[in-house]
Amino acid sequence: MTTYLLERAWLPSPDGGRVHDDVLVEVEGGRFTRVEVGGGDPAATRLPGLTLPGLANAHSHAFHRALRGHVQRDRGTFWTWREQMYAVAGRLTPELYRELATAAFREMVAAGYTSVGEFHYLHHRADGSPHDPPLAMREALVDAAATAGIRLVLLDAAYLSSGFGAPVEGVQRRFSDGTAAAWSARAGAGPAAIHSVRAVPRAALGAFRGRDPLHVHLSEQPAENEVCLAAYGLTPTGLLHAEGLLGPGTTVVHATHLTDEDVELLGSTRTNVCLTPTTERDLADGIGPARRLADAGCRLSVGSDSHAVVDPFEELRGLEMHERLSSGERGRFTAAELLDVGTAHGVLGIDRCGRIEVGWLADLVTLDAGSPRTAGTGADEHTAVFAVTATDVTHVVVSGRVVHRRGDEPEVGRLLADVIARVRP
Repeated sequence: MTTYLLERAWLPSPDGGRVHDDVLVEVEGGRFTRVEVGGGDPAATRLPGLTLPGLANAHSHAFHRALRGHVQRDRGTFWTWREQMYAVAGRLTPELYRELATAAFREMVAAGYTSVGEFHYLHHRADGSPHDPPLAMREALVDAAATAGIRLVLLDAAYLSSGFGAPVEGVQRRFSDGTAAAWSARAGAGPAAIHSVRAVPRAALGAFRGRDPLHVHLSEQPAENEVCLAAYGLTPTGLLHAEGLLGPGTTVVHATHLTDEDVELLGSTRTNVCLTPTTERDLADGIGPARRLADAGCRLSVGSDSHAVVDPFEELRGLEMHERLSSGERGRFTAAELLDVGTAHGVLGIDRCGRIEVGWLADLVTLDAGSPRTAGTGADEHTAVFAVTATDVTHVVVSGRVVHRRGDEPEVGRLLADVIARVRP
């Protein structure tokens, strides 16, 4: 058993959450066995600052970390960005992938993420032939997460077409299993993903009914909507609904360009929506209707996606700031609401995670409440959402295991620099 005394901690309450002083927590078997406000134990490890539950990165492509600082150098579009992404994807072996993902996952942990949903579609060799063993790329991600100490939900993604039935080409061949049946045979049971309605033809979508969790990129670009309407007479949201794929077990990612009917469909089916504000602005995707989706009944989450930024606090802040820009109003989300978004581990199928509460998974993220960014801000939920950056994270615990301490950052930086130099074309 491990015991911590948290100087200040965000705990659940009927109104969504509240900060308390001097919170004693005991951890055994990876879960909280005691949470007591005002408790004392001279043997407890003291964690100064503000402690939050672990934060969930609901959407990640680990290999995209090699793009940061390179894809931003020239003007271009989403589609020219994609070509650079393909170039990196074409170079990865299982060994390189393991190293890159380990470093990327360690950066996430250092930023306060304790779970990650890895949207994985680098399945095969560059020519499309299977690895030996066939799941070598998946195993690389599993090993990387274990080394980094982050909780992994591997979302094995089907990618069968270069666009609405057109055959895959170039590096896309390593993404594709050819058919939904072949994808299912390789991927097996468990968490799954449809890359997009562009990449999985309508006739194959039925293979994904009943998958829970199921994640899918949705309406990230207007072009996707236009071609989907031309091909099927439906928006991407309408198509997923017609095929029985919306619901509480499904998370749509981005959901940037939606009609009013799309918003109503997503809300009425209680479909989850993952927004990735730092990636969406980096790629000039646009601003999704986050407040409208939440009001319609969708559970929101955030992800670092392309890793242009790895900082859960910036994602949450971005959610509110994007809303302010698009609506002309402040206070579209409260700080408590945003912390609820940031701790949405449930959209990854992880139960009883994201609260400092007895019986829940023992994840703790401690923040420096006296840094130049946070000093004088109140050391409460508003500090966490509107002042903190990832550099203020001092200590991270995942399922009772300490996985990051302040001072680990230079090592993570060296690992990233080394492997990215070998990955870049």
